Amino acid sequence: MRIDHLLLALSCVVLLSSCSVQAREDAHAGYTMKTVSYAPKLNDNAHAMDIYLPTNAKKPMPVILWIHGGAWLVGSKEDTPAVFFMKSGFAVASINYRFSNSAIYPAQLYDVKAAVRWLRANAAEYHFAPKKIAVFGNSAGGQLAAMLGTTGDITNLEGTLGNPKQSSKVEAVVDWCGPTDLLTIGEQAKADNELQLNDPKGPVAKLLGGLPSKKQELAALASPVTFITNDDPPFLIMHGDRDRVVPIEQSSTFYEVLKAARVPVEYHVVKNGQHNFFSAENLQIVETFLKKTLH
Repeated sequence: MRIDHLLLALSCVVLLSSCSVQAREDAHAGYTMKTVSYAPKLNDNAHAMDIYLPTNAKKPMPVILWIHGGAWLVGSKEDTPAVFFMKSGFAVASINYRFSNSAIYPAQLYDVKAAVRWLRANAAEYHFAPKKIAVFGNSAGGQLAAMLGTTGDITNLEGTLGNPKQSSKVEAVVDWCGPTDLLTIGEQAKADNELQLNDPKGPVAKLLGGLPSKKQELAALASPVTFITNDDPPFLIMHGDRDRVVPIEQSSTFYEVLKAARVPVEYHVVKNGQHNFFSAENLQIVETFLKKTLH
């Protein structure tokens, strides 16, 4: 998606982010869906979560937390492919989070960590398995998913949004084409890159409040590769070999560093894959990984 197209959508985002969460619960064939706030004191749309509960699942259920992409600027919890996994007995939680036009990093990481803590704090009510939480994100959501996987023991990156006694660690990570090293992403970008990664008005600069070259400490704190240790959870990384948004080197290097640290990791390059490569075949790769890891 071009950056000018992203910016055109910002007016809609601003309107949405000012709304409070309207609690609702819908029943559909085979599952129920409920919208809650994972930061109840704020109760705004930026901290809304949709919970999908398969009616025929064995309880307690493993949970997949979906984090949408959109250059940290746009996107919505409604656009979740993770409902694909409910047929195999997974519960799904899909979240909104603060965009960079309203709060720079690490606000986004604080949000997704709060969402994980909320899932654990409410596990008994919703029949979640609190020690079987996986996170799945694409693009900007992939960066946040990978950050959850590598910073589970970093106290000063937890934030204060709620349920501080709960852990924000996850048991598995699926990262689809997420930025993993914001200090190198600009130099890896090709001339035809669609997100203008070296632009002072581009999405990376918006996330950090400036270009990575001028915000090096914060850029490192927003890079999952910074925090890799050998006790990180299993990772599945997927990236299209024709991605013109996030350079594929972000994933290939991340994979090598995870592997060198002896973190369980799988890496799939999607042949002829663009930035978005959603398909039943690729989702099945994710499902196989999650079954093996969480069941």
